[in-house]
Amino acid sequence: MSPKATVYKVNLQIADIDRGYYQDHQFTLAQHPSETDSRMMLRLLAFAMNASDTLEFSKGLCVEDEPELWEKSLIGDIELWIEFGQSDEKWIRKACGRSKQVQLFAYGGRSVPIWWQQNEQNFSRYQNLKVWNIPEEAVKEMGELVSRSMKIQYNISEGQVWVSTDEASVLVEPEVLKE
Repeated sequence: MSPKATVYKVNLQIADIDRGYYQDHQFTLAQHPSETDSRMMLRLLAFAMNASDTLEFSKGLCVEDEPELWEKSLIGDIELWIEFGQSDEKWIRKACGRSKQVQLFAYGGRSVPIWWQQNEQNFSRYQNLKVWNIPEEAVKEMGELVSRSMKIQYNISEGQVWVSTDEASVLVEPEVLKE
């Protein structure tokens, strides 16, 4: 019998001064058995940085043809496709062809600059692609904030993100690799 997903109750309070977006979001989030706490928190960070009434988590790791986070128009067109990790050019080409805008949240510490050096030239041709590097220490610290019932505040200002719970706060300074 395979392990089951872990379910989390999440309450996000987002104050995004950069975009003028102030909203609370409540949902149930499933963590795939192969997903780490840090990666799940990275998904929540990406949600907070792009939050809207239509942004939603897809079936994620269980479905190969969908992003893990996306925003669709009323007619079903994909407006925003969000991916995580160090994707290859073939996957990015597919995402950029199917969506109006694609964001890739790269993480992995010292391996990110090597991966970026190998892919930067190929990625430069995609006008609808934005690539972020999330610092390894911030990813690890966010993973330590996980609890089964989470209330998290995201304060976004001048490109910095403060991720806070009642117990701790983490400063995340995402680095834009490709605008």
